[in-house]
Amino acid sequence: MQNAERRIENEASAAVRFVSEAEASLAEVNVDAQRATWVAENFITYDTQILSAQANEKHINLGVALAKRAARFDHVQGLPFDVRRKLDLIKLALTTPGPSDSAKTAEMTKIAAELDAQYGAARYCPAGATPDQCLDVEAITEIMRSSRDPHRLLDVWRGWHTISRPMKAMYTRFVELTNEGARELGYKDTGALWRSKYDMSPDAFAAEVDRLWNQVKPLYDSLHCYVRWNLTKKYGADVVPPAKPIPAHLLGNIWAQEWANVYDLVAPRDGDPRFWERSLFLKPRDRDVVCHASAWDIDDQDDLRVKMCISRTADSFTTIHHELGHNFYQRAYNTQPFLYKNSANDGFHEAVGDTIALSITPNYLVQIGLLDKEPPPSADLGLLLREAMDKIAFLPFGLMIDRWRWRVFSGEIAPSDYNKAWWDLRLRYQGIAPPVERTEHDFDPGAKYHIAANVPYTRYFLARILQFQFHRALCAAAGLKGPLNRCSIYGNRDAGARLKAMLEMGQSRPWPDALEAITGQRQMDATAILDYFAPLKEWLDEQNQGQKCGW
Repeated sequence: MQNAERRIENEASAAVRFVSEAEASLAEVNVDAQRATWVAENFITYDTQILSAQANEKHINLGVALAKRAARFDHVQGLPFDVRRKLDLIKLALTTPGPSDSAKTAEMTKIAAELDAQYGAARYCPAGATPDQCLDVEAITEIMRSSRDPHRLLDVWRGWHTISRPMKAMYTRFVELTNEGARELGYKDTGALWRSKYDMSPDAFAAEVDRLWNQVKPLYDSLHCYVRWNLTKKYGADVVPPAKPIPAHLLGNIWAQEWANVYDLVAPRDGDPRFWERSLFLKPRDRDVVCHASAWDIDDQDDLRVKMCISRTADSFTTIHHELGHNFYQRAYNTQPFLYKNSANDGFHEAVGDTIALSITPNYLVQIGLLDKEPPPSADLGLLLREAMDKIAFLPFGLMIDRWRWRVFSGEIAPSDYNKAWWDLRLRYQGIAPPVERTEHDFDPGAKYHIAANVPYTRYFLARILQFQFHRALCAAAGLKGPLNRCSIYGNRDAGARLKAMLEMGQSRPWPDALEAITGQRQMDATAILDYFAPLKEWLDEQNQGQKCGW
């Protein structure tokens, strides 16, 4: 009996020592990987790709080795909460697990760096264009935002979707390699590994996402119907047929993921919504960079940065609030141990910035001097519609990206069907269709940054849900009355204290604990979206009377 007790004590002590050593090692290699990736995305060259790949290879190799060692303690009973939680987090730390074969991991990280660089340096060169007339994603984004010429929109849409064709073979091999690494860690595939990061089983998480989508789908359907018949009025039934999917090039965004850029085509009458030192805010003229907006914690201490190519638009104004929200979160959990320096789940990190941005109300704009006076409540309908064209239109897109990827990782979608399955899911969830014929020669998923860069995407869907749940709770904590869409917590100490309490937890507790700290609820709940947009839903349904909705 004493021998058994001594063995248990020895195993527990070994687990404690391992966690301490692993945490220190991961913290050190993470800083190296962050610095290398920052340089690679801001100076896209052959050499920076290699340096980034090498740093990430080192990070992945260490993560795989530590995950396997952590699994050896799965049978040890009675470990303190922090030790058990950190062991679980070590096993789930990797997004891109590499095979134990070092040559294969080197190949995988090289592919990952090349995919990221190809996306960042991609250009569409129209026929007869000189090199300086070729269009990068920022230029195409501006055309999609501002043009109302369907032929011009079709041209740049088709052009951008040619840039990802060379990625398909590399991506196929990447899936094989990362799946091999995931299986060696005990997961069915990489998708199962990703879904295991939410303090529930992979299948339970997939069901949770479906539950949340079904809560908000009626609002999306009403918005889709309203936008489509307005686009039919603009472009004609031959371009936008009634009761059919919306062509993907007409929604103001190269991926048709957010629709606010075509607000002017659908705006209700009288509904005008009016509207640091090491960071990167402007696109350099002398080099290629990855302009995709992001927030960075470089050294796990005080070196917090934002990287984005800002333009003077309402979208950039909101985006900078979003990215600063990431930095606020990083700052708040800064004193946590390394393994807890993260959000409660990845949806929380994305949601915090958007929660802050929900307080960009007319009253807030008056307080910071961007508006002379607050517009009357009668203007809310336009504000709500424009916001829904981003927030609500995004939901099915945010859902289907990883729906596609999970099925790719599991083998349900074969490489020979990558593109067909992509558009099948876009049709099912978004009611969107490609404007021209697509084949398996195309690889349209790769035209989206998060596919090329292997960034999990369900976090953005969850963020759209959580931000409204957070906002409703913070407004209640602030004691604010009136419509939820008019609430701003700017300058409110009570709301700030509640938000700060959740942020400081980092990933030290399961996410339901963090959710309860800010909302009093332990389950994600999309009804706050319905509360926020209730006046708009009623108005949309009135406008849609007599229209044939659905697709």
